[in-house]
Amino acid sequence: MSSPRIATNREAPSALLERFIQEFKFKLCITEQEKHKVYRLRHDVYCEELQYEEPTDPYNKLEYDIHDQNSIHCLIEHRRTGLVAGCVRVVIPKPSSPQPLNQLPLQTYGSQSLTHPEFHPEKLAINSYYEISRLAVNPLFRTKAKEKEKDILANTSTSTFFSVEERQLFSLLASGLFITGYSLGKQLGKIQVFAMMEPSLPRLLALTGFHFTKVGETINFHGRRSAYYIDKQKAESGLKKTLLPLYLHIQQTLAPQLEEMLAQETSIPLTM
Repeated sequence: MSSPRIATNREAPSALLERFIQEFKFKLCITEQEKHKVYRLRHDVYCEELQYEEPTDPYNKLEYDIHDQNSIHCLIEHRRTGLVAGCVRVVIPKPSSPQPLNQLPLQTYGSQSLTHPEFHPEKLAINSYYEISRLAVNPLFRTKAKEKEKDILANTSTSTFFSVEERQLFSLLASGLFITGYSLGKQLGKIQVFAMMEPSLPRLLALTGFHFTKVGETINFHGRRSAYYIDKQKAESGLKKTLLPLYLHIQQTLAPQLEEMLAQETSIPLTM
């Protein structure tokens, strides 16, 4: 995943963020149709591109797992094209549910790697934490495409689909998705965040002011990954001032959507 640089060329960070807010839309996935857009992007990235997961629904090209039952999904949509540029989910364990729904995904596949004496899910109030996971950026919206992706773009005549000005905004997608995940958790009253990340991602997120604490040993799970933790106080005190307008915009945009979602009680088991 490319570095979430805040500014490119000579454009001021505030102007770049303003354009990003104008050209991309933040949407919670309330309907099954909206969730399928997320599952389809996850299939394209995690199953086809990276080959990390087996397709859950090969016929419809969808990827989902049991933890999606306890998740809130968000996507970032490019306004001009209507394309899904990226997605992320927040997973909220339910204490009354059987395993693995009563724990975080990283506990399901990496519980033995969690070694921090203090920041461990089992030592924290279960209603205080959640996990940000399944973050994915559409290959078409990456600043540096792999060679095979360039070939795909050339063959589908989309290599000139985006202007230079539009492409300047792509580097904000990764940090935008993580800020989205954090914002959702905060609005749900959660104060502690976990995430399983490859070594480079925490360094990149530190550029936005999210300084995570490593709380687990590195394991081989879809490559080398480790569990990381950050709490509300550290996240908000460290957030770069240049990103504050984006953070506030995401909060204001998602708040009414989250209220609608909770009113409809859409957190239901998958029926695929």
